Amino acid sequence: MGTLTNGRTTIPYDNWNAPHLDWRKAGRTDLDPILKDCVILAEAAPAKDHPHHSIPDGTRMVAVSDDKDPSAPVLLMSRVEMTKFFDGVIAGEFDEFRASEDELEAAAATT
Repeated sequence: MGTLTNGRTTIPYDNWNAPHLDWRKAGRTDLDPILKDCVILAEAAPAKDHPHHSIPDGTRMVAVSDDKDPSAPVLLMSRVEMTKFFDGVIAGEFDEFRASEDELEAAAATT
């Protein structure tokens, strides 16, 4: 069994497509009660026989999924890919995808 943590609370959790991983979600989300409302990340096994030439064996990988569904698809990204994405987020390149204040309030009211 894997786990899911938001940095304050840790609970048992498994995604059926990537069992036994220790998942992490943003600290601004809640786990008590368990609110399934977030993108989750986990350290995955190093790449082996990846179909793309830019991902050689041994590349450190990150699993990405959605905690609302324990059978949700799991994307495997290299740490280089994730770092480039995080850099874009920090630089504001994806700000148009952020929720509005109204959307955040509506989401909070449904939990």
